[in-house]
Amino acid sequence: MDLIIKEKFIKLWSKYFGAAELPVVFYYGHSSDGVELVKPGTQPRCLVGALARVRQGHSLAFGAASIGCPGGKRYTGFSQEIRPDFEYFLSCGLPGKLEGERYKKTPELVRQIMKTWPRFEAPGPYIVFKRWDKLAAGDEPEVVIFFNQPDILAGLFTLANFDEPHPEAVVAPMGSGCASIVTYPYLEKYADRPRAILGLFDPSARPYIGHNELSLAVPLNKFMRMVENIEESFLITPTWEKIRARIETRT
Repeated sequence: MDLIIKEKFIKLWSKYFGAAELPVVFYYGHSSDGVELVKPGTQPRCLVGALARVRQGHSLAFGAASIGCPGGKRYTGFSQEIRPDFEYFLSCGLPGKLEGERYKKTPELVRQIMKTWPRFEAPGPYIVFKRWDKLAAGDEPEVVIFFNQPDILAGLFTLANFDEPHPEAVVAPMGSGCASIVTYPYLEKYADRPRAILGLFDPSARPYIGHNELSLAVPLNKFMRMVENIEESFLITPTWEKIRARIETRT
């Protein structure tokens, strides 16, 4: 990571978003990179819950064994397995055998949507999460994840659309919480015009974040454009100043 860019963003973030929480980044590697490797069973089963410590400034590395949730393993690319009767688990369940989450109306709908869900294999045996201010010179972040309240997300949403010729520079695909902050934004980095992913709508993940929070996850190549655009965007206008003042009273 270019430390000049790292510090530049911190200064711009403070200038236009006040004391709002800094984003978290992740990257894959072939070692835990000197970061604490999460031992099985020591963190919340849900990856989103485990990231609470990272948001507080404690860097963590996860391998396949670190993640207790099968979905978390799948959506970080460490496994391609799907639990038995998944189409019933995500929908109506099986009486006397399996309680359904009822996130889709029927098992058939689940089978259909599974055909279009993205799949990928982790490019390394570890995924490392750090808060932005904890990045070191040798780090190569791949996705930047914001966990913030609506006023801040409105600013990020508008900035993500600032230099795009189409109205869908930010999308909100259905998926688990970890899919919205890892899988979807990671794969977007390969697109001609990468998009940001609005997420954490998953009811199963929401207990692990604030009641007034969502996520916006951005592949680094798009994030760098957003940073370069900040000081010629709406963020320098009186319109944003009104919102920034309100952000200051709520952080």
